[in-house]
Amino acid sequence: MLNSTLEALSDSKFTCNNGKARQAAINGTVELSNLIPPTVSYESRGNVVIIGAEDTITSMAAQFSALNSVTLLATEKAELPQTCANLYYTQTVTVKGYLGAFYVTCAVDGNALSTANLAKVAIGTDCFDLVVDMTVEGVIAVEIPAPGYYAVGAGKATLADVIEELPDMLGTFDKPKYFRLNPDLCAHSSRGISGCDRCVDACPAGALSSTGHSIEINPYLCQGVGTCATACPTEAISYALPDPDNTQHFVYRLLTRYFEEGGEAPTLLLFGNRDETAVANALPLLPTTVIPVALEELATVGIDTWFSALAYGAHQVLLATNTAYIPDTIDRVLGDELTIAQTFLAELGYEADRITLLDFAEAEAFKGFNAALLARHDRLEGTKREKLFTVLDALYAQAPEKPAFSNVAENAPYGSVECKTDDCTLCMSCVAVCPTRALHAIGDRPGLLFIEQDCVQCGMCEKACPEKVISLKPGLTWESEARQTARVVHEEEAACCTSCGKPFAPASMVKMLTEKLQGHSHFQGDAIRRLSMCEDCRVKDIFTTITDDPESQLKV
Repeated sequence: MLNSTLEALSDSKFTCNNGKARQAAINGTVELSNLIPPTVSYESRGNVVIIGAEDTITSMAAQFSALNSVTLLATEKAELPQTCANLYYTQTVTVKGYLGAFYVTCAVDGNALSTANLAKVAIGTDCFDLVVDMTVEGVIAVEIPAPGYYAVGAGKATLADVIEELPDMLGTFDKPKYFRLNPDLCAHSSRGISGCDRCVDACPAGALSSTGHSIEINPYLCQGVGTCATACPTEAISYALPDPDNTQHFVYRLLTRYFEEGGEAPTLLLFGNRDETAVANALPLLPTTVIPVALEELATVGIDTWFSALAYGAHQVLLATNTAYIPDTIDRVLGDELTIAQTFLAELGYEADRITLLDFAEAEAFKGFNAALLARHDRLEGTKREKLFTVLDALYAQAPEKPAFSNVAENAPYGSVECKTDDCTLCMSCVAVCPTRALHAIGDRPGLLFIEQDCVQCGMCEKACPEKVISLKPGLTWESEARQTARVVHEEEAACCTSCGKPFAPASMVKMLTEKLQGHSHFQGDAIRRLSMCEDCRVKDIFTTITDDPESQLKV
């Protein structure tokens, strides 16, 4: 549809150099897609359960007679008794799963058990393949239901579409596996300390969960909206259809070709495939300098891609979507990311709407920016944070305003840490859990270093600190050297081993332990003296004591 619209525009009498350049750039740039994406498979045998008020579901049973089996689960009894095969009653019900594997647990009338697996009771199998939910609130409380679950009563599906679609939902179905997960990069948990959970909060399909020590993604529940990858600050989760790196390379090639064809003042219009019709209708009203880029979902790319587009020559980046019709979670994630982007621009004295949402209703009145923010940059490489900071540094170098530091929202993955050094013992608990090495030891002496650019504000350092002296400070230091250079958070004199003279621990820690333990029955005599020794000398001293006096083993 979009290509035909662009071709029609290119053939119209209103064609100009920019319109021709746009068409040439789109036609001459390799399509943004994965040729062979990984997939997951569903198998459906056509066993459906319909849940809702008795009057409603009993009248629907005949509509699905072509399926293998129809089970009715009434959550409200009818005033007049119903005579319908495979009808059960319940007050409470839970549904978990996806197409071909829905587990329905409920208290079934007449069943001796308090709760039962309805599929075993009704059709002798472990699970149902399809669920038609007629309850007003919906049994599964997610914004984007799993394949095979039709929340008609909650308004997330229409009955007419369900009646038409369900007879075809038998067999094996493949769906792309939209994500890649690298646990080694994850900032969710370390050594029993919980940290970042942005991805879990960003999923509208309930596909992400925490095991307590790691993130798990259920590929059968994942619907590919991409908000988890956009929210992930470390790229532990990345979108795979295609990945953001390929998206940015595509944008670079597209804009480069546009300029080569003589185009000027380009505006990049990013949109998800679900909004293709709205974009096709808006394009004739928009200037020919607006270049559309279709994504699987709009939220699959975020701030790094938007700023990269500005570095590649785009004068403005428009995000096109009907926000009134997208799930609240996607709207929130997109809004949070956009707020951060516009905050950065405004803090530097640039127009905040250089990156902004496009209201389709205002397409005809839209006017782009005549001047670019930056001279065109070569293709960016590195992680998404590295690309973002490269562009931010370039913007800062020529910015109308040059703040030293800017505040950001508390949920933003940018900032530093503050430490009450008077109470810090340099125990290095924070270093042990830091997932990015933003916090690390000095090495040759007791001390703590911090690199702001690497900090994703996961909060594990704050939670791991036994003295509770570390706190997060969301924000951004604009001077690149200060942001990238390791700064000393706290350092102090080292305690030297009383046996070999080697520095081995912070003097304050040895002093604190000695003062706290000197009255303890297990730390008398040699035991308290060994607190002032390095580990090697401590072990050697214990071994010598045991060798010289075997009976002393009980006292060591």
